[in-house]
Amino acid sequence: MAGLKAENGAVSSQPAVAVDNKTLSDFELTKKPKKNKFAFACALLASLSTILLGYDIGVMSGAIIFIKEDLKISDVEIEMLVGILNLYCLVGSFAAGRISDWIGRRYTIVFANAIFFVGSLLMGFSTNYAFLMFGRFVAGVGVGFAITIALLYTVEISPASSRGFLTSFPEVSINAGILLGYVSNYAFSKLPTNIGWRLMLGVGAIPSVFLAIGVLAMPESPRWLVMQGRLGEAKRVLDKTLGNKEEAQLRLSDIKEAAGIPQDCNDDIVQVEKQTHGEGVWRQLLLHPTPAVRHVLICAFGIHFFQQASGIDAVVLYSPRIFEKAGITSSNDKLLATMAVGFVKTIFILVATFLIDRIGRRALLLSSVGGMVASLSTLGFSLTIIDHSEAKLAWDIGLCMTMVLAFVAFFSIGIGPITGVYMTEIFPLKLRAQGVSMGVAVNRVTSGVISMTFISLYEAITIGGTFFLFAGIAAIGWVFFYVCLRETRGKTLEEMEWLFGKFVGWREEAKKMKTKEVNTNGTSNGQIPLGNTNNSICRQSQG
Repeated sequence: MAGLKAENGAVSSQPAVAVDNKTLSDFELTKKPKKNKFAFACALLASLSTILLGYDIGVMSGAIIFIKEDLKISDVEIEMLVGILNLYCLVGSFAAGRISDWIGRRYTIVFANAIFFVGSLLMGFSTNYAFLMFGRFVAGVGVGFAITIALLYTVEISPASSRGFLTSFPEVSINAGILLGYVSNYAFSKLPTNIGWRLMLGVGAIPSVFLAIGVLAMPESPRWLVMQGRLGEAKRVLDKTLGNKEEAQLRLSDIKEAAGIPQDCNDDIVQVEKQTHGEGVWRQLLLHPTPAVRHVLICAFGIHFFQQASGIDAVVLYSPRIFEKAGITSSNDKLLATMAVGFVKTIFILVATFLIDRIGRRALLLSSVGGMVASLSTLGFSLTIIDHSEAKLAWDIGLCMTMVLAFVAFFSIGIGPITGVYMTEIFPLKLRAQGVSMGVAVNRVTSGVISMTFISLYEAITIGGTFFLFAGIAAIGWVFFYVCLRETRGKTLEEMEWLFGKFVGWREEAKKMKTKEVNTNGTSNGQIPLGNTNNSICRQSQG
């Protein structure tokens, strides 16, 4: 296959090399492989970095009660304090893609935890509002790094057969962090006001230390290693994460072709004369995208926007205020009710991890969003009744709490974990780091806007009207997902190209993909380019 000019991110619908007349389809579709414990451990450890975001979201929901009392700040300042971290995440998420292409996925995770450690300490020792906002900035940069790189590493280390299960781990960690934040609120709420909220925020530095150390035991992403020409190391990692040498060889062939490395390059280290640190990727993503890349961008941006625009962070961050509006006045009771939200989110996200590779992304997503529309509409109805009632209505308070729990349950069993899974697996190799960064940026901006305007919004259009608005946005999202998103279950990262670029007839293309024959020279017919052409020269490295 000498002289092949591989497309940047374009790959064949089947592996470029056949081993004993087998293809990846034989491994992924005809039998159900056992879960690989090594891949499981790597994905779990990397995903734990997102616990930092979850903890911050959960702990701030209760900490703002005491911060407002101690620092004497207004509701507008509370909105800014709560939501600004999501905007600060942009710095980290945009930088993470480029830096991870430069120093590798693993060391970028260490860097993310180090930044969040500093931010947590700054928040814990804050003496005034300005100091606290600076601590939020530093922590936000670390969170932006952590989300982006955890998603990126997990999808690149995961076998296709269990990718949905493993790539949902970051969302599981976020939910576990939220629950820990709620528990921290309740545990420190009995302390003096000026000490309690500082401990709530400061103890977030503790897990980042252990995570940074633990990550060093993980291997580097095999796809990043191939992009650096380190084929020997990549093969060894694939052998461990897939547990089958034939499948590992097939997967390596796919990755080599996606990276623009000819199949006859088999040295442990080869020189790759192409862009390997993100140069030119932004141009391919935004200025001159192919139809397939344009479709991928629409799907990635859309799923992130609707995930947050449906109001999940408003519910999680401001649940004590929502329960107060529902008629629960005791601070202790509000914190306990908030803990119930955290437990429900965590339980249903765990259920989702076992369903995502069995039911598929698309069906689970549509069911989830449909349930969110129903629960948000009912919540808006119940809060509107409470607003117009002079006396407490026990049934309405119960209905309100039930709908809050139903909303977070529907969110956590579908769109919550699927957003990260789907977005990371549809981008081609060369565009993945920057593409994931852009998706995380859309997610955090939308979350920041919602969390920084929620109080002002419900004061303007009532609390019930706000949730009717969220229900309407979720309904539009359901239509978007039905029209634009493709089922990706069981497809390798190198096969995704066949599913995108067409809004009609994609199911037929998916069926054809299973029957495509591989040419004996290692190429396949019908390639759809996802990026621009890059050449690579294969020769043994001279040191």
